[in-house]
Amino acid sequence: MMLAPNSKTKTSERRITFHVDMDSFFASVEIRERPEIKGMPVVVGSDPKGGSGRGVVSTCSYEARKYGIHSAMPISQAYRLCPGAVFLPVNMKLYAGVSAGVMELLRSFSEKFQQVSVDEAYLIPGPEIRNFEEAALYALRIKDEVQRQQGITCSVGVGPNKLISKIASGFQKPDGLTVVRPEDVRDFLFPLPVSIIPGIGEKTTETLNEMGINRVEELSNCDIQLLSERFGKMGLKMKQLANGLDFEEVVEKEGVKSISRHGTFAEDTNDPVKISGSLDILIESVHGALLKHHFLFKTVTLTVRFEDFSTYTRSKTLSIWTSDIFVIKRTAMKLLSEFTGRRKFRLVGVGVTKFRERDEKQTLITDFP
Repeated sequence: MMLAPNSKTKTSERRITFHVDMDSFFASVEIRERPEIKGMPVVVGSDPKGGSGRGVVSTCSYEARKYGIHSAMPISQAYRLCPGAVFLPVNMKLYAGVSAGVMELLRSFSEKFQQVSVDEAYLIPGPEIRNFEEAALYALRIKDEVQRQQGITCSVGVGPNKLISKIASGFQKPDGLTVVRPEDVRDFLFPLPVSIIPGIGEKTTETLNEMGINRVEELSNCDIQLLSERFGKMGLKMKQLANGLDFEEVVEKEGVKSISRHGTFAEDTNDPVKISGSLDILIESVHGALLKHHFLFKTVTLTVRFEDFSTYTRSKTLSIWTSDIFVIKRTAMKLLSEFTGRRKFRLVGVGVTKFRERDEKQTLITDFP
């Protein structure tokens, strides 16, 4: 874990932003399913056909990368580099299922959440995380839970905005954690090549290099008029990013796939009245959002986190589509009953998934199972 040894940073007016990125996701899931290939070079992609295959590498394990194999490489080239590697076809159904579990877990750690791909997401924790030291410990808990629940590792970057957290997450892969405080942003960013900045691709990097701009610090000091003349509006954006400035918010993308709410107790509790009362409030919020989107749902998911930060999810898929709040309550309480006992709860959450839009002509009687 990287964390500069400065004094604690108060962040009441700053956003602590996490970027969570699964490590070599497809390959890691395949290795989880086949423990006997752990430690071997694994390549997920098209059939190499003995070196004559015409497809590409989707992803590969870190052992395979030692041979020079990387994503988007022609599969025939990957075979020539390491003919003894384990070559596996892409299994998107498997990966999508693991991704859904990971993302639901990450949501439970979030006040704001944004999934950006099948294997990465941004999140902003709740107000209980007050500084970057606490954020580092929180990130370790997230990593531990992903490993425990899904059997794969992830790397986490923590910073004052999306840009810095995104770059930081790639620093110590695999299974890494890099934390960058606001006051350390320039020291972190300036020595890096300009290509590290999201949006600066190969051609733009070549142009910047021709201008004598190779490192982020050089880009940050470049005259804005010169950048604007060469790159248009993108020139101003690049200069802002080179100075570590990123004002883009963490927001859920359009196309809602789930609606969930989570609440952390002020104090860990095993009081069934407090737990069920909190769950009722969360369910009402979920139901309100459900009606706002005019959705029917088919699956209810319950999330619980205990005092030791161990986190569990349970789901129940119904036989029919519904938007009835009482169905959510009844199903959630039944799922909750699996966890009642002496252990104290730190968090409880509830969500609904598998949507379809309500037909306004549909009668309410179809809302009851």
